Amino acid sequence: MAEQFNCLVVDDETDIRELVVLTLERMDINADSAANLEEARHLLANKKYDLCLTDMRLPDGLGLELVQHISTNYIGLPVAVITAYGSAENAVSALKAGAFDYLTKPISLKQLRPLVESALKLSRSDAKETHNTVDLIGSSPAMSQVRTMIEKLARSQAPVYISGESGSGKELAARLIHSNSSRRDKAFVAVNCGAIPENLMESEFFGYKKGAFTGAAQDTLGLFQAANGGTLFLDEVADLPLAMQVKLLRAIQEKKVRSVGGTTEEPVDVRIISATHKNLGDMMTNGLFRQDLYYRLNVIQLKMPSLRDRPEDIPELTQKLLQKLCSSQSITVPTIEDSAHKLITKMQFSGNVRELENMLERALALCDGERISAEDLFMDQESKMASNTNVAFDPSKNLDVSLSDYLEDIEKSAILKALAKSNNNKTAAAKLLGVSFRTLRYRLAKLGLAKDEDADIENNNLEEES
Repeated sequence: MAEQFNCLVVDDETDIRELVVLTLERMDINADSAANLEEARHLLANKKYDLCLTDMRLPDGLGLELVQHISTNYIGLPVAVITAYGSAENAVSALKAGAFDYLTKPISLKQLRPLVESALKLSRSDAKETHNTVDLIGSSPAMSQVRTMIEKLARSQAPVYISGESGSGKELAARLIHSNSSRRDKAFVAVNCGAIPENLMESEFFGYKKGAFTGAAQDTLGLFQAANGGTLFLDEVADLPLAMQVKLLRAIQEKKVRSVGGTTEEPVDVRIISATHKNLGDMMTNGLFRQDLYYRLNVIQLKMPSLRDRPEDIPELTQKLLQKLCSSQSITVPTIEDSAHKLITKMQFSGNVRELENMLERALALCDGERISAEDLFMDQESKMASNTNVAFDPSKNLDVSLSDYLEDIEKSAILKALAKSNNNKTAAAKLLGVSFRTLRYRLAKLGLAKDEDADIENNNLEEES
């Protein structure tokens, strides 16, 4: 027997109540209705509901009061608000107050049905499970707060703005919000806004009709249509030009899009999650980002902490990333020497988790397969100096070696390991080291590791360039 759901409809307009109730009953959902806040509170106290739909303006108060009442006394009950056409501020206020989603008048049944279906998925017990991934690693207070926020955001349809430095895991957080939400069975579509040419943006986002422009040989769906029912992740949203910002704002507010060359708007059910490493507040001040779009995207903000802000997570993160890399390559996980661990924990990691993962991948290629040493972590002088560490070099002690000589020794060791691992294939060794073939030949000549003919060629090139 199919599970029966109960819905409460709150609106003082009789025709709207009857329309919504009739639609719900056709979806095999039991529906009760109330004309004001008092009646709604009474019904909520005497019956268990799986969803509540409420008008924003009621005879004895505002729908926001009911949203807050439900958030406080009926935790987990999704509530959606019905706002007047064009009342963007009311919709944003409702979402900030804890509303699951919103509808605009006149109510479109094409928008009502998917909203109801998404809300009811949250009421099922299996929708309350949290599906974490191995990539969201760390037990620091900062990461615990991120996990808590992701669980809360997954139970809403509100637009989310994820801020944070490059490499801090913004897209990962967006995917987790989606995979823990009622939309997890639908598409997660990620797009880098800075990678789309400006003249193609509208057709990429909204699609186009056959014959709309030269080369439009058939109707083509855009990103909004591809994400219909799911989540659209706008990465580097700060890179959108102002003209496109206006069109994006309308699509978000009205939940409708018009294809290039089309004559009518089509409803779309898409949750928007956006992210950027830039400061949108400063961009608004400088007139580079629309204020109204900012407030539509930034209904709820999730800030991803930098790796510097959670140093206690680095050891666990290092081990898990190393295990993941070794698993993908089907190799045994090597041991990380204490000196290498100390280096890693002292680094600033301006590139955050992405930089740490790249470093470990390089070290994995250069190590002997059993142990990762401090020397395996750095391939060139620039990256060694960027670490802000002394490795094993201490100028306060009386040593027979200078800093430059010490760094050259490390560089020689890394190059020789790469050459040995690649059977002296310089092209392959350069790839392992993450440098160009010409750079490797130059370093070989400078460090005295090149064969005579290679050294002559490079020395000639150096003389010509100087």
